[in-house]
Amino acid sequence: MSAITFCGGTVVLEGRLLAGAEVEVSAGRIAAIRERPTSAAGAVDLDGGYLTPGFLDLHVHGGDGSDFMDGTPDAFRTACRAHARHGTTSLLPTCTVASHEQHLAFLNLCREMKAQDTGGARVIGAHFYGPYFAHEARGAHPAAGIRPPVPAEYEQYLAFADAITTATVAPELPGAEEFVRACRAKGLRVTTGHSHATFEQMEAAVGWGVQHIDHVWCAMSDRARLRQSQTYPMRGGVLEATLYFDELTTEIIADGKHLQRELLLLAYKCKGPDRLALVSDCSRALDMPDGPYVIGPLDGGEPFRKADGVGLLPSGVALASSVVGMDHCVRTFQKLTGVPLETVVRMASLTPARIAGVDRDLGSIAVGKRADLLVLDPELNVRTVYRDGHRIWVAGA
Repeated sequence: MSAITFCGGTVVLEGRLLAGAEVEVSAGRIAAIRERPTSAAGAVDLDGGYLTPGFLDLHVHGGDGSDFMDGTPDAFRTACRAHARHGTTSLLPTCTVASHEQHLAFLNLCREMKAQDTGGARVIGAHFYGPYFAHEARGAHPAAGIRPPVPAEYEQYLAFADAITTATVAPELPGAEEFVRACRAKGLRVTTGHSHATFEQMEAAVGWGVQHIDHVWCAMSDRARLRQSQTYPMRGGVLEATLYFDELTTEIIADGKHLQRELLLLAYKCKGPDRLALVSDCSRALDMPDGPYVIGPLDGGEPFRKADGVGLLPSGVALASSVVGMDHCVRTFQKLTGVPLETVVRMASLTPARIAGVDRDLGSIAVGKRADLLVLDPELNVRTVYRDGHRIWVAGA
């Protein structure tokens, strides 16, 4: 593969913006970063825009009409290509509450697609998300498939440990500690989500090995929710534990619909950019018209509708995942908070790469790393997407 040189714009590095620099790519890797351009022949002109690392999405369910739980390679490819259009060059396919057989099929496809070129975003490994949720915190997931972890079941899932990156559990469930320890023994990162655990239960879970919290503020307990079942004293829940424990990383849905500006700022202040990742939590409704859809498998999933730029439960009184890509989240977080662009990009690239354990290869523009790169215009819209130095998407093409 011949070398490519990017110049004529601003390079977004881990901790700074480098205007007028150039980046050379060779054999799918970043070969050089030069502060002064050499005017190489055949250079890619950024035309005053930005060169950033590709985004990595830790929590994503589908796109362009397909869900990763649909159970087919075509659904995986469709969703991965859809998210590549929005700047995501790597992702963790995220399952939903479903039947045991559907989860096994999902994990088998994650293993299969991890070894293939999807034509879009690279499959890093599964985010095994559901069925081990608290019933009262299930959000938009179907109630029928929610269940506590038992070894006879989850040992079959952990047979796919080579294709799993993270696994979620509500720590108040019976069997949660054993599940966490079994996952950690396989080298998997364990997260808490869809949980109404108390602060004390979260403190115990951190001791078991829980390291991350899914979509902070969404489908989790806080002081107000826990107070419904007690009079005094007030006690904290998953939210308070997330903000308190420095060893916990977390993620935020910055679509402009789930959380207002002050909550984005509070999460950023408490966790900082190295422990707070942007995620899309996007459904199959990405790039689709408004109307009715299903979260999870078409057979047994939960109905929702896309309206007003977000997913809504049929009642219209609660949200049901986002319908946007990572590029939208980057633009929205930067606009609402005023956090410097290089920091926001880090929260969409290097921070999730570190959380997923793949930062040696991905997540930043640094010599030796994979050339997963985005060309963004001055308004942060995606112009061109490169994965391993190959152009996989161009706006308007």
